[in-house]
Amino acid sequence: MKIALIGAGGFIGNRIVEQLHLDTAHSVVPIVRKPYRLALPARFDLEWRIGDALDAASLAPALTGCDAVIHAALGDPRQIEAMPAILAAAAQTAGVKRLVYLSTASVHGQAPARGTTETSPLHTAHAMDYNNAKVRAEQNFFRECARHQLTGFALRPGVVYGPRSRWITDLAQDLRLGQAWLFDGGSGICNSIYVDNLGSAVISALTAPDAAAGPYLVGDHETVTWRDFYHTVATGLGLDPETIVQLDKFPSFKRSTSAQVRRMVASPGVQRLLPFIPGSLKRTTKNLLAAAQNPPNANAWRLPAAAAPRVTEELALLQQCVWKFPHQHAMDQIGYQPRVSFADAITRSLAWFAFAEGRDSSRSPSSPNPSIPAHP
Repeated sequence: MKIALIGAGGFIGNRIVEQLHLDTAHSVVPIVRKPYRLALPARFDLEWRIGDALDAASLAPALTGCDAVIHAALGDPRQIEAMPAILAAAAQTAGVKRLVYLSTASVHGQAPARGTTETSPLHTAHAMDYNNAKVRAEQNFFRECARHQLTGFALRPGVVYGPRSRWITDLAQDLRLGQAWLFDGGSGICNSIYVDNLGSAVISALTAPDAAAGPYLVGDHETVTWRDFYHTVATGLGLDPETIVQLDKFPSFKRSTSAQVRRMVASPGVQRLLPFIPGSLKRTTKNLLAAAQNPPNANAWRLPAAAAPRVTEELALLQQCVWKFPHQHAMDQIGYQPRVSFADAITRSLAWFAFAEGRDSSRSPSSPNPSIPAHP
């Protein structure tokens, strides 16, 4: 099977290119918007192509001759919502019938209610704009698949980590700077999925029966808490996990004026009006928003503040999660198997991180948390 992969230059897309090329009989066609995004995929002898996920006329030729498409492209909320319709139109023009779209478990929120599954109703009243955009995008995806008579699979992973992931690099930096923190002792559920396990889910969807089309939650085999995640990474870096800051409350997360304006602009109603707004007014508004976001110059006479926990709204919500998303439906319907255990996944991730920093990973202390059972 010849597989087109849109967004091949990103963290997830690039790894799936590697998996398809090195571990399967499928041939993969990496598709990126700009040539520089081929820095990693082009190290293989592959038939890469240039295509814009926001332009059906550009994307359709890049999909021609392929049997299926994996969509792993990223964007801002407006782009996220626009991409599914463009994808479906381009696929129909190119004659491609099977689409695998990377959605997110965040369509249910970062801290979903107990009992949440793929059948739970979706809504667009989330605190995070990203969540609302992904809800609309997934709904658009299935609507456009039905309209164009395409077979569509939407995968909903949670916290995707692994080599080159921000969940490894940012956490390592926060741990070293004393900015990492845990809420309620880190007892919240981290709905983790190692990038290779996500790749396995994508590959399963490529060959699943047409009748199995639909949305699927996917995750690691183990139930991992945020304490498990942070302590295992800290130990692997040779840091004392007991020094991680403990929080029992969060600051208020107030949106800036520019953020509120961006959220309003991203709403469907305003988007329908944008084509009728003069270009000069749009440019002026963008310039004003950009100016409002520029922080004031730091006072060179003031000593730098002591390290403090780096608390974001996204992570605050994630660490309050009490429900592990089930992936039994994906196992039953598309044959998904999370083959890499959490312990092995963290070991691999930290080995890459040591390599990226020019360190000898064999000398870095690393002992997976024994409280987390490995996948048999």
